[in-house]
Amino acid sequence: MTFSLPNLPYAHDALAPYMSKETLEFHHDKHHLAYVNNGNNLLKGSEWEGKSLEEIVRGSYGKNAALFNNAGQHYNHSQFWKWMKPNGGGKIPGALEKALIDSFGSVDKAKEDFIQAGATQFGSGWGWLAVVDGKIVANKAPNGESPLVHNGKPILGVDVWEHSYYIDYRNRRPDYLKAFVDHLVNWEYVAELYHAAAG
Repeated sequence: MTFSLPNLPYAHDALAPYMSKETLEFHHDKHHLAYVNNGNNLLKGSEWEGKSLEEIVRGSYGKNAALFNNAGQHYNHSQFWKWMKPNGGGKIPGALEKALIDSFGSVDKAKEDFIQAGATQFGSGWGWLAVVDGKIVANKAPNGESPLVHNGKPILGVDVWEHSYYIDYRNRRPDYLKAFVDHLVNWEYVAELYHAAAG
């Protein structure tokens, strides 16, 4: 299976002012495209050629760093665009809300732990909510890693590489993370992934 760049599910300017048109033009059209192109070149002739993206990510982890970095970032970004929507944030669907309360004690604590994970990831990486052993946990991972390679099922991720926020927020990563949670998250899509992971 060769990688291809998915279309954004909204216009480049649809997430403004929380994520600008310029950020999405660089992040989606250039950075994500580079992971796709590099990944395809590295996939050719490898043992993972013809496998699904998840199989490539899991299989190359710890075995083929260059392929993993590009496949991992392609996987993460393909979800990232769907984890956001115009006028996001807001109400969380019932079953997911209950699961967050069961796992963290409250929705506010879940959001706080997720923001904290992203804020404390040193250098480039991602903050995550993932289902592990039936519970939702907040964690972080460097570079292109995700819970997928650590026995978890990712249901929400936030990119904390500088290219994700520097145009709009400069060095204020916590402000970006708060804006992401309050105004950008597509909770319906998170709920869909939770349902599949918990099912």
